[in-house]
Amino acid sequence: MQDGVTAEDLARRAAAGDRAALDRLLTELRPEVVRRCGRFLPCREDAEEAAQDVLLQVARHISAFEGRSRFSTWLYTVVANCCRQKYRELKRRSAEQPVVIEPAEHIDPRTTSVIAGSRIDLLEALDRLEREHPHLVAPLVYRDICQLEYAEIAERVGIPLGTLKSRLHEARKLVRPWLRGY
Repeated sequence: MQDGVTAEDLARRAAAGDRAALDRLLTELRPEVVRRCGRFLPCREDAEEAAQDVLLQVARHISAFEGRSRFSTWLYTVVANCCRQKYRELKRRSAEQPVVIEPAEHIDPRTTSVIAGSRIDLLEALDRLEREHPHLVAPLVYRDICQLEYAEIAERVGIPLGTLKSRLHEARKLVRPWLRGY
């Protein structure tokens, strides 16, 4: 960030009610949020929609950021939740209004949703994991999609590092066969 002011500083000030800090935080976070959303939703339009949802959630709930963990960790939680929600919304919308689209040569239909423009196999696997083993979702999303460090994830999830690694291993083992092309 500019002027030596970090996102952490801006987030703390915004959480305390500083409107100018919130405005600056949202402006400076946008490119990073779009990039992070793109890890979940590779179609740029879908990622940008999810990013708007993320920024709206940050603006509405910044007062919930207590500073006990890093702001980036709190933000990644919001990104993960908003992206998964956006996928569910796109999936629901496509079921209600099916669209016929000519397949493009560069799109792999086994792993890409033509409707959502997203990695349908990964998002479906995350939905299934959440239904069957909800305690395994956060470790997998934080490590393999958000690429957070193990210690940061353990702190965020509130479990010992060994338990985190065990849950991550179990989540990967369960999800692997559900991914197409594996």
